[in-house]
Amino acid sequence: MTKKYLTVTALTKYIKRKFEQDPYLERVYLTGEISNFRNRPNAHQYFSLKDDRAKISAMMFKGAFQSLKFTPEEGMKVLIIGRISLYEASGNYQIYVEHMEPDGVGALYQALEEMKVKLKKEGLFDAPKQLISTFPKKIAIVTSPSGAVVRDIMTTIKRRYPIVQLVIFPTLVQGVKAADDIVNSIRMVEAKGDFDTMILARGGGSIEDLWPFNEEKVARAIFEAKTPIISSVGHETDTTIADLVADMRAATPTAAAELSVPLLSDELIKIEQMRLRLFQSYMRKMEVLSQRLNRSLESYIFKQPQRLYEGYAQNLDILTDRLQRSLLEKVQTGQQDFKLMHYKLMGVNPIQLIEGKQRDLALSNQQLFNEMERYMEKITKRVDYAMQSLDYLSPLKIMNRGYSYVTKKDRVVKAVDQIQLNDQIHIHLHDGEFEATVIEKMGETK
Repeated sequence: MTKKYLTVTALTKYIKRKFEQDPYLERVYLTGEISNFRNRPNAHQYFSLKDDRAKISAMMFKGAFQSLKFTPEEGMKVLIIGRISLYEASGNYQIYVEHMEPDGVGALYQALEEMKVKLKKEGLFDAPKQLISTFPKKIAIVTSPSGAVVRDIMTTIKRRYPIVQLVIFPTLVQGVKAADDIVNSIRMVEAKGDFDTMILARGGGSIEDLWPFNEEKVARAIFEAKTPIISSVGHETDTTIADLVADMRAATPTAAAELSVPLLSDELIKIEQMRLRLFQSYMRKMEVLSQRLNRSLESYIFKQPQRLYEGYAQNLDILTDRLQRSLLEKVQTGQQDFKLMHYKLMGVNPIQLIEGKQRDLALSNQQLFNEMERYMEKITKRVDYAMQSLDYLSPLKIMNRGYSYVTKKDRVVKAVDQIQLNDQIHIHLHDGEFEATVIEKMGETK
């Protein structure tokens, strides 16, 4: 009997079909620890899930991984929902993860803690807070237009400080669209730019209900707002990221209303007390000034005003005498100096000085002229001597005595070995030149 052998591909496909057709493996719920995890940004994730005795390969597509509200870490215990299948290329079976959340803590709490760490590192929690206006004229309330929250805020503010203007910005505070709506409302308040305070509020609820106030976009909108923000989200025990970023946190919406405005009756009492203190201070000041005036009126300055100027008059007389003496001495000294300078000037006649300088100038000119003549005569003799010396050394002078010189190809022949038989040479005389052919060499240099 002939046996039929299967290919590896055929066997792998058969096993994979068994996995995919098994109803128990279409949706599997697993718990275990993450192993061999290495975050691959903007890509599919590959890791393992293990317990004390076994391990299974896991694969999570990019879209499912990006929807996670926490960052998986090595050794983290998680809850996984997925399906079991076979990867044909390697023949390994693995779980394709569709959903994953931390085991025991909860995904939202894990995501909340991670967001707190991220924003704290960026300084959103520790940045300087804006001061809440003490006497606001206009307050923006960002919350749901229906429910007890907005009524409590409005009732409390109107009771405490009825002169303030309240503007409600209807906003979704729960659901998937709530975060975007909260950001839009904050930006609308900022766009108007005439609000002294902004109250961001909603009632209590679970962490899922309050989650829009933990979104990063909401935190950044609060941080970038120029209007001081009071955050009141949930109950006193609830603390959201919006509470941490806001300029002030209130335990309840009612507390936010109380923090946003003063109590008008108390302020009126304070104003009356300040008015009384101002009046009393004014009266004490008037009493002190009156006493000072009375003391001044009793002074000799007002009873005998001439005594005020007696000392000044005496000093004026003394200074006047001193000034007159000083002026007289100054005039006498000036007259003496004038006479002395007049005598000195008369002793020095400018005309005689000019005539002497003119004679000196004429003598200097004559000396200069004589020196130039001697110098020119000396130079002329030196030039004549140089010309004679140059004439004695002139080649033309030597050639006139019967000498000549030979060139070959425009180069002067200085030795016999520079020419060869039958070479064409030029012989230069004092009155011309001619060509010659070498037919014999004699006296060749060694």
